[in-house]
Amino acid sequence: MALEEEVATKKSKAKGKVYIVAEWCKGCNFCIEFCPTKVLAVSQEFNNKGYHPPFSKHPEKCSGCDLCGMVCPDLCIWGVKEEDDK
Repeated sequence: MALEEEVATKKSKAKGKVYIVAEWCKGCNFCIEFCPTKVLAVSQEFNNKGYHPPFSKHPEKCSGCDLCGMVCPDLCIWGVKEEDDK
């Protein structure tokens, strides 16, 4: 197996999951704007502060890069890499 194929195989197995604490969110939408795989979208629901928090619209696309968590000023969202066992 060529090195490029091995790297591509490892990348395809890396999946992620995004965790959101909607009640902490102030609706800045930085996480939505900076998500490289466009996993997040604005919820139509309000949180207890009166803001529209993000929700995971396409969870299957999450890479677990945690860019959402890095840009969140309220620390209410983060991504985690999960390895596929297949």
